[in-house]
Amino acid sequence: MTKSRIACKLALEDGVVFSGYAFGATGERFGEVVFNTSITGYQEILTDPSYKGQIVVMTYPHIGNYGVNMEDRESWRPQVEGFVVREVVRQPSNCRAEASLEDYLREHGIIGLEGVDTRALVRHIRIRGAMRGVLSTEDLDDASLVRKAQSSPSIVGRDLVREVLHDQPYTWQEGFTSRFAADLLPARALTHQVVALDFGMKWNILRCLVQAGCRVTVLPGTATAEEVLRYNPDGIFLSNGPGDPAALDYAIQTIRQLLGKKPIFGICLGHQLLGLALGAETFKLKFGHRGANHPVLNYQTNRVEITTQNHGFAVRLDTLPPELEPTHINLNDQTLEGMRHRKLPIFSVQYHPEASAGPHDSYYLFEHFRQLMG
Repeated sequence: MTKSRIACKLALEDGVVFSGYAFGATGERFGEVVFNTSITGYQEILTDPSYKGQIVVMTYPHIGNYGVNMEDRESWRPQVEGFVVREVVRQPSNCRAEASLEDYLREHGIIGLEGVDTRALVRHIRIRGAMRGVLSTEDLDDASLVRKAQSSPSIVGRDLVREVLHDQPYTWQEGFTSRFAADLLPARALTHQVVALDFGMKWNILRCLVQAGCRVTVLPGTATAEEVLRYNPDGIFLSNGPGDPAALDYAIQTIRQLLGKKPIFGICLGHQLLGLALGAETFKLKFGHRGANHPVLNYQTNRVEITTQNHGFAVRLDTLPPELEPTHINLNDQTLEGMRHRKLPIFSVQYHPEASAGPHDSYYLFEHFRQLMG
């Protein structure tokens, strides 16, 4: 007997409504509607804390083919507000699968929507920009849903970091477990002590730091400069995370007080916060950069790196102070993808060199951080 499907709708704040069927959990969730162009890596996307507050649309049509497992998580649970696909695969085929994508979302209360024309939805977002939306299996009245989307909170000016960070310090000791990954970034002796400020960090960043020879202590992103320096680290890492960097006054102040004290490496939100701390400005991108196939030019090597990205804000290139030098540029839209301080051992990138899942062109940045620490 065929199981009856549950109707589900996605309404956008501009009045456009998409209808399909629910998978995973049921209910009603709000978020900024964005899209990701990755073909694989959906579990890493789901569990990346940078997606807090967002409903993610996958451009690849079949999602769920290889199921889910506990090894590929980037945090302890899915962080997205909702998940939209053309077609979900309910019977995964992979030796590593421990559960289906549908069961995983149901277990964690995440609403999935399938059966919509994701090509039309993504095209709409590219033209109009990322916008607020609501996913619902409870209210199927179009006008009512649009009003709810319009009255839902915006990402701009919102501190989402406090919703995803751990509030207590902890140590991280795990490096890479797969032989393939270990060949890409060989394990080194643990010779350096790093304090990582967690604004919503992907676990594979921590694995990369350990692999590069770092003993890592993770502090919540709300930690003060005094608390960071109390550990006498050889270097300080600033993590990725969700939301608007300009809303995080406490983090910007802490980073300002750490400048010049230790080598600093920032990724994604950490890169944006570093820019703000040094006097640059940030702005919201029209529809963001999300996927595993974004080309970035490294000015120092004149080589193109294919990168994983997930951000909706960026540092405004023309506001960089004289002491900051741009090191990487996005070849799709010419936005800033990396910078370094001209005198101090400080650098950052907008993209995700830890990949997970792929590509692995930028692992060298973790080695560079190690070298800066001496």
